[in-house]
Amino acid sequence: MNWQQDEPKVIDEEMLKQAIEEQGPQGQAGDIARKEGIQYEDVLQLRLDYRNVLKIYHLWHFTSLTKLQLDNNLIERIEGLGKLTNLVWLDLSFNSIEAIEGLDSLAKLRDLSLFNNRISVVENLDTLRNLHVLSLGNNAIAQLENVLYLRKFKNLRTLNLAGNPICDEERYKTFVAAYLPDLVYLDYRLLDEQTRETANAKYKYAVEGMQQNELREQQATEAEKVSDEELQLRRDAFVEFLNGPQLFNSMFDEDPDGEKLALLPGMEALLESFKSKMEALCVQIFDSGLTQHAQRKAEVESFFTCSREAAADNRQKAAQIAADFESSRRQNIAEMQQIADVELLEDHIRSCQEQASQLSETLMGLELQLVDQLEDIFKDFERNISDMVGGFIEYVQGIFAQCRDLENQHHEQQLEIALATLEKVVKNELEEEISDDVAMLLVDKDTVTNAVSASHDTHLLKIDNREDELLTRINSWMSALLNSIHDEEVKRNRKRIAEIRNYVGYVKDELEDMQSSEHR
Repeated sequence: MNWQQDEPKVIDEEMLKQAIEEQGPQGQAGDIARKEGIQYEDVLQLRLDYRNVLKIYHLWHFTSLTKLQLDNNLIERIEGLGKLTNLVWLDLSFNSIEAIEGLDSLAKLRDLSLFNNRISVVENLDTLRNLHVLSLGNNAIAQLENVLYLRKFKNLRTLNLAGNPICDEERYKTFVAAYLPDLVYLDYRLLDEQTRETANAKYKYAVEGMQQNELREQQATEAEKVSDEELQLRRDAFVEFLNGPQLFNSMFDEDPDGEKLALLPGMEALLESFKSKMEALCVQIFDSGLTQHAQRKAEVESFFTCSREAAADNRQKAAQIAADFESSRRQNIAEMQQIADVELLEDHIRSCQEQASQLSETLMGLELQLVDQLEDIFKDFERNISDMVGGFIEYVQGIFAQCRDLENQHHEQQLEIALATLEKVVKNELEEEISDDVAMLLVDKDTVTNAVSASHDTHLLKIDNREDELLTRINSWMSALLNSIHDEEVKRNRKRIAEIRNYVGYVKDELEDMQSSEHR
């Protein structure tokens, strides 16, 4: 083809602008679109075929894109598609791609064509569980067993592998039919019942064995998923690893002196009591954290629901006003085009300009009402969420204070036991045998006291750090949430004002053009 004689290209702004203008609305709608500027995030379909593209680039702003054509180019690597999470249809056929990659974030993809490339392995499609149609024809897939990878795609109904080396194998069709039982079409043809029956008979036991293994793997995966989701919930509540002895155990992880002191006679019972009481306090934080998280989540959802409803109601009113104006405007334009009297036409144009100005004031007034309404909703939310977080922080600080009191009591009791044991050692009255490590502690009073104090400091530091971590994270979460809401509202408001100004500007420009043409 002659287009392949051109220089290889990278997708750039000029190419994108040209493609969107060619494929976008024409006529008056196209004029408005060009005047307002191309909003990449609003584009739903994009064709970049036959453009000699070598490298995929500059597509990250097309976040609403559902259909993308990149076929018949020179692309060697799949990249730059990570932000296109709404893609449903993707054509990369007739390129020079050697490996399937870069598609992980396209979970909504239903139709994928990689026809006529240089792919040898079917891989890296794990997240594309919604795939219905997959075309891999005219590639270099040589291992028939590679088809087994596609068993995980339970929605796959159409598969094209024609033109690959695997198709030369005598068992190709029955193998695919047996291991992909939900497939309806293979290589553009309906899989008939006779083929399915032959396949089932030939591979029955092998498929059953594979199904059992897949079932075990699925159960293990689901159990892991539940565990991960549970852990994530606890992290979101800022109380992970506080539902048991984890904090207590961490206090001794980096406490060599504590390990030695634990071997002193009488320490076992003291440690068990300490552990039990410490665990009970941690569980209180944990339970309260989950409860508070649920309440905060409900409050956040309520805020966004109220905000969306207010915005939707306001938008509906504005849309009706704009629609009525547009209908009236078109009628006025049609009437003015029939007026021959210059003065009468001037009067009509002035009247229409005044109506456009009035429309601007009305729509801006509606937007101002919405801004005030959303600000009131936000202030209520900010107060409520701050009270919730403040109350939880106060409760948590109280429990952590009890943890420190518990550690102080343990420290005092441990010191008493250690000094009493030292006294027995000095008087040679100790009946129990002690290890060499413990004997090194029981040299004199200063050594014992220093060891007990070092252990005590380590324990308090662990408690303090866990408290600081919890408080820092929940305060950061609240600040980030409030800032995000504020920023999004500013962005929404600016966009709405720009929309109003652009539309009214377009209307007035059209009237001015009519006025100018009459004077010529």
